[in-house]
Amino acid sequence: MTDKDPQHSPAIRWGILGAGHIAQRFAREVSAHTPSVIAAVGSRDARRAASFAARFAIADSYGSYDDLLADDSLDAIYIATPHGLHREHALACLRAGKPILVEKSFTLSAAQARDVFDLARAKNLFVMEAMWSRFLPQYARLRELVQGGDLGDLVTIQAAHLQSLDLRPGSRLIEPELGGGALLDLGVYPLSLFHWLCGVPQSIAARGVLADTGVDLREAILCRYGDTLAQAAVDADAPGRDWVQIVGTRGCLDVLDWFYTADAEVVLTLAGGGPRIVQRPVPGGFQYEAAEVARCLADGALESASMTWDDTLAVMAMMDEVRAQVGVVYPGEVAA
Repeated sequence: MTDKDPQHSPAIRWGILGAGHIAQRFAREVSAHTPSVIAAVGSRDARRAASFAARFAIADSYGSYDDLLADDSLDAIYIATPHGLHREHALACLRAGKPILVEKSFTLSAAQARDVFDLARAKNLFVMEAMWSRFLPQYARLRELVQGGDLGDLVTIQAAHLQSLDLRPGSRLIEPELGGGALLDLGVYPLSLFHWLCGVPQSIAARGVLADTGVDLREAILCRYGDTLAQAAVDADAPGRDWVQIVGTRGCLDVLDWFYTADAEVVLTLAGGGPRIVQRPVPGGFQYEAAEVARCLADGALESASMTWDDTLAVMAMMDEVRAQVGVVYPGEVAA
């Protein structure tokens, strides 16, 4: 379950593949909030790996990914490289016999994701997408209230994820070779939330604006689930609030700031009553997904019940459809 205390999870030895910003957060929060150990880090730059290891008191650092994967003491690898490299790095980990947690978005496309899951199945190895939001107490509370009928019949879900990101030439967020664009970095959060609450949509409509490099700067997405409409506004080039409102026939849920994070506060308003806080922020955030991996490995599971391979494939397929409608084609793909 997503609300289990990460401090009570089994202790495993993690290796981190990649030494960027997201890897730093993983190292910090897993070390602080779980009994597991960040035992090694690998980078293509030995000095960067050594600096990372020194900062987070990690015993071993490696100047190549191959050296990291050759470390037999590691129980699992967290892949923290750009989206465009996830398939390559995930397959390399699996070939080395390592269970993996792959940062979202899992790959560039559903086809790439299937390649990873096919090899994991053949190797009998655990794989999970690091959609950390799904394991937070906030998301567990949202789903409980929606599926428990507290809101009545679900009418609409509205989400906005607006940030002003580094879009300078060479940035991973603007380069198609690295899986750049707003959708895979930002849009994955509202789409994963829609899927978490409602499943696979009956239809998707999307419109967007592209950068000169061909990646998406922004898009508006509308998903239909019978009589329920889910709408997302996504922008990588404009600051704004990141919020969600879930409306039913009897009331609504509001997550007014950073809806996908552990910092989020969930507010329930029922018809005839005032708003009340039903979930407060918790510290950290990444420890919940790491604890889930540790539990799954201890149980001998190949996938998490809270973030299954089919879940990942479904959300990747949703993003494939959005990209097709907006006109984003990554290197090696054929335009629809």
